[in-house]
Amino acid sequence: MNKNRPKYKQIIDAAVEVIAENGYHSSQVSKIAKKAGVADGTIYLYFKNKEDILVSLFQEKMGQFIEKIEEDIKTKSNAKEKLLAMINTHYGLLSQDHHLAIVTQLELRQSNKDLRLKINDVLKRYLLVIDHIVEEGKTEGLFHDSLDLRLVRQMVFGTLDETVTNWVMNDQKYSLTEQAEEVHELLIHGLTIHAKQD
Repeated sequence: MNKNRPKYKQIIDAAVEVIAENGYHSSQVSKIAKKAGVADGTIYLYFKNKEDILVSLFQEKMGQFIEKIEEDIKTKSNAKEKLLAMINTHYGLLSQDHHLAIVTQLELRQSNKDLRLKINDVLKRYLLVIDHIVEEGKTEGLFHDSLDLRLVRQMVFGTLDETVTNWVMNDQKYSLTEQAEEVHELLIHGLTIHAKQD
């Protein structure tokens, strides 16, 4: 089925809301159909089952998420600025969509191994964005040349992921976006070259 069709997007958006409010295991396909304003059978024209909805939801939303990050960092002139833009966009997009934040940070973590592998596959494109920023920082002489790219990637993504999870777990009581500059400073200080102290 054509993923650009309005009903596909309606179902995806409804699924985000229903799963965020009820939890993945308590979110029946019928609830998603009702929220989307479609018949139960319509769902199966687009998705094989509930798990397929969850994976498709993540692919669709994360695809848009990564596109926005790629777009926002394009205009920045160096690795330091690009890293800040990435953090700001990551926090900003999830702050604007609380339901999506709950789904990505909590509901996707309770899934089975096959599902996690599919999700990790989607994340590869995001991790590549981090790799490019780090490599650029090394080329610019801003970041240590000896940095282990895989370790840095885990550290950067892990920091963003954990701070968002913490914000969700605390019922989003504070501003996530206000943390962006401080998180950026902490990451940059760990990555940049400093003059050796005597």
